[in-house]
Amino acid sequence: MDFITGFSLQNIKRRPGRTIAVLLFSVLFAAAIFGGTLLIGSMQQGLRVLNSRLGADIVVVPVTAKTKFNVNSVLLQGTPGYFYMERKVLDDVAGIEGVEKVSSQLFLASMTADCCSASLQIVGFDPRSDFAIQPWIRETYGGLLGDGDIVAGSNVRFTDTRMLKFYDVNCKVAAQLAKTGSALDNAIYANEDTVKRLIAASQKKGMNQYNSFDPADVTSTVLVKVKDGYDIEKVTGEINLHVRKVKAVAAKNLISDVAAGLSGLSDMIGICIGVIWILCVLIMMIVFTMLMNERKREFAVLRVLGTSRSMLSRMVVSEAVLINLAGGIVGIALASMFVMLFNTAIGNLLKVPFLMPPVSTILLLAGATLLISVLAGGIISALSAKRISNMDTSLILREGE
Repeated sequence: MDFITGFSLQNIKRRPGRTIAVLLFSVLFAAAIFGGTLLIGSMQQGLRVLNSRLGADIVVVPVTAKTKFNVNSVLLQGTPGYFYMERKVLDDVAGIEGVEKVSSQLFLASMTADCCSASLQIVGFDPRSDFAIQPWIRETYGGLLGDGDIVAGSNVRFTDTRMLKFYDVNCKVAAQLAKTGSALDNAIYANEDTVKRLIAASQKKGMNQYNSFDPADVTSTVLVKVKDGYDIEKVTGEINLHVRKVKAVAAKNLISDVAAGLSGLSDMIGICIGVIWILCVLIMMIVFTMLMNERKREFAVLRVLGTSRSMLSRMVVSEAVLINLAGGIVGIALASMFVMLFNTAIGNLLKVPFLMPPVSTILLLAGATLLISVLAGGIISALSAKRISNMDTSLILREGE
């Protein structure tokens, strides 16, 4: 440890009140920058993963679903809900020019009752034609789903027996999916035969608002892959024009609704970060100016004892750097703990996909925040020290007589 650093540490210890005041502003400064940027990054990461999970160019639902349900919430956010249309729609959509692949999904919402382990969205897919859910499942499970097997979202809890009950039908949890940061993590996935069985069980118990159909004759949504070279919006229009009683929506438009909300939140958080940053800098400037004025006599004595202006400035800057370094570390640690502990609650509160970025990105952000915090404190203290060191020492000493 060199002389200047040692002297700075002694000054920090001798004046705990002043040190704590500066430290608090440094903690707030770092927490605002790191925590706010991490929030925005987590929302953007969640949106990217949600987009990849949809896996389709066009989504087709019953026309009544658009008026009776928040289709966006059911399809993208896993909010429990279900609606049905005739299964022949699958062939009608497949016959539209420009359609490359179609795959059906069958929905059911479980109840918060003795018949069910939990209230969850249940999604059935056709393993033979599915191109959306199975790639996601293969990230954690390489086997085939048999009848009665289910795959649980990352937030779904189950016992060591790996069994969950829906409408008094026992299902075995074959695997658990990777986290998406959205309410899709609260859903259950199974093949269509399993979900048809669950729908029939819910009808038998009188717990299904649709009791007049055979589960084998309906589907809830049709996912569409468009051939290369075809315009997605044009194919969407053709489906709406030629297939009766359905509403086709381009997947990017569904995502854009979520993205629009996320953009607004990101802007709001960004503005808050900017306001807090400006306030912290202004307050730190005022605090450092006041502290420098209080220490004028101390600096004057040091100058009389032979301390050069540059050494004096280095001492002051060294103090500020040490305090802001400590404050930055504490601020980053507090913000990290808050976001990591409450990330699920934050996502639910903001109603947007929320997924923490990779560890490498978080570490890079922490390093950048620490650098900004230290530089801000160092620059402000250097400017204040320079102004004081340029003052006439004899005048300063006579002020105290």
